[in-house]
Amino acid sequence: MEEKERADRGLAFLLRYENVAWYEPGQVRILDRRVYPMETRFVVCNRHEEVAQAIADMVTQSFGPYQAAGMGLALAAEECRGMGEEEQRAYLKAAAYTLTHARPTTVKAMEAAVAGPLEAALTALERGKDTAQAAFDQAVCEVDSLYRRYIRVGELLASKFPKGGTVMTQCYAEIYVGMMLRACREAGNDVKVICPETRPYYQGARLTASCVKDMGFDVTVITDNMPGYVMKKKGVDVFTSAADVITMDGYIVNKIGTFQIALCAHHWGIPYLVTGRPDRGHPTIDTVTIEERDPNLAVESLGQRLVMEGVKGYYPAFDITPPHLCSGVVTDQGILSPFDLCSYDWNK
Repeated sequence: MEEKERADRGLAFLLRYENVAWYEPGQVRILDRRVYPMETRFVVCNRHEEVAQAIADMVTQSFGPYQAAGMGLALAAEECRGMGEEEQRAYLKAAAYTLTHARPTTVKAMEAAVAGPLEAALTALERGKDTAQAAFDQAVCEVDSLYRRYIRVGELLASKFPKGGTVMTQCYAEIYVGMMLRACREAGNDVKVICPETRPYYQGARLTASCVKDMGFDVTVITDNMPGYVMKKKGVDVFTSAADVITMDGYIVNKIGTFQIALCAHHWGIPYLVTGRPDRGHPTIDTVTIEERDPNLAVESLGQRLVMEGVKGYYPAFDITPPHLCSGVVTDQGILSPFDLCSYDWNK
């Protein structure tokens, strides 16, 4: 890993590996994205169950939970050190289940993210080697490989931006934002970025906007009820988001609010480009469970209640954008039609 340049070179603070989630003997440190950039604070987890709880509690979002889960598996391997071989094997598999099921909508993708570190730990166990180190090394290797794969995604996405164009984002697209902006910087394209705030956690305002500013680009935050008007008023050229799930029948499951922005983009004739890989674990949209979170979060802002007692809230964490509203799925293998996702080759 240290012999070659890391794939997070030149990216924002939030995107540096150690600032997402990192295993150290006895703990996993996770940047608390609920308070960044007002505070730069790390949540320290001393057991893998605490890592799972941090994921459930939205300490980290977007790609962050996947990296945290891999680091949590390394911590679990350390926890069961000294047990018998079969006990360790069972403990690791149970820990993997706990970590991957922290949030219901992304279970399939989380299972894929933890599979490598789990297999590395189990192999090390058979060979009498350090299971925690094996799981950690594999987790870091997979993070770096993921970043490298998304370099191509960022380049493809950036190629669709006109010179000096305006891009609207949704929520926090993590690696894609960084790679997209790095590609723009290398191409000398000073795009402008507009970020809807993404209540109730304000990922667009706090995370995406921070990354864009950190990487030297012009960025503006708007409230979540402004995108339709602002798209036309400010001449938005492209709307883009990541996705928590892209089903094989072309539906986009992403942070609540994505659907309405996609509708507005469609109305104004603005392309909507989603980044990510189709998910074989979800052949149809019917297989996706939409997570519903604490309804009180919808009636407060950063811990301050906004409404009269007795007023109810409702908070589905994700919404569903149908394929006809998506102009293309930007993958490491090219830009695919949402109606032709079977052409993606998972063996590459």
